[in-house]
Amino acid sequence: MSLARTIVLKTSELSPVKTLVRRSFLFRPLVKRFIAGDSLEEALKASDAILARGLRVSLDYLGENTKSEAEALEAKATYIRMLRKIAEVPAVKTYNPSSGTEPLNISIKLTQCGLDQGEAFAEKNYRDVLEVAKESGNFVRIDMESSDYTERTMQMIERVRADYPNTGTVLQSYLHRTPGDIEKVIEWQARTRLVKGAYLEPASVAFPEKAKVDEAYVAQAKELLLRGFYPALATQDEKIITILNAFVAEKGIDKKSFEYQMLYGIRRDLQEGLHAQGYNVRIYVPFGDAWYPYFTRRLAERPANAFFILKSLFKG
Repeated sequence: MSLARTIVLKTSELSPVKTLVRRSFLFRPLVKRFIAGDSLEEALKASDAILARGLRVSLDYLGENTKSEAEALEAKATYIRMLRKIAEVPAVKTYNPSSGTEPLNISIKLTQCGLDQGEAFAEKNYRDVLEVAKESGNFVRIDMESSDYTERTMQMIERVRADYPNTGTVLQSYLHRTPGDIEKVIEWQARTRLVKGAYLEPASVAFPEKAKVDEAYVAQAKELLLRGFYPALATQDEKIITILNAFVAEKGIDKKSFEYQMLYGIRRDLQEGLHAQGYNVRIYVPFGDAWYPYFTRRLAERPANAFFILKSLFKG
């Protein structure tokens, strides 16, 4: 992990910094760039514009590590409302499953379902959400959180998929354990999003060097392309995308058998270019007022953004 990224992640946890970022007008343009809005209605409006471009969407209600069962139940209610609102979207109502994957789905977090309050409690909430998704033929992806939760997440996915195959998860290429998890999701034939990893992890758990993470990402992506079930390759890294596109062409892999995923507000030119080449592209659209942890992880991916703002503050 680069020193700049480590500094951003560590600094973002300081209370004065949190207060500054939340209240300073200097951060508002960046927040709006990465976050579709506070409300579901704002997120759906942003999604309509993306769908009109021929791309797909995954909605993410921001929030993690609920502090009480009541808070987790509130999050579950929001997930269910998301799925019911999605079912009313014209692009979803006219969607034909034989034409490919759903145009608009959701991503959720187990800690937002109440995992810290108890595994059985979180699993019940997760299953309730999947039941509603099943009614409308939709898909729910479990976002992978820090390494403290990786094993419990994998175990829960395995249990729940027996009853609800309309779910999948995310794997982080920087974790040392991920090659083994790749084999598991291939065996399960579970839809899996591959990301590099955005949490601050010790070297005993994850590769600290960017080059090693990139190398791991490419190797794991190739395995999923060859043997996985409709993998989602989440990256804005053009070098990696070029390597994977060449691999797809070399192996004769159907461009429609997987999708690229990209973050809302980042590299629209790359999104459009891949779509024009015939690749499926899905945009991860976050919303909600609990945006701070997500926002700081995005800043850490591009530390120059954070340093530019800090420089402006001190100039003022």
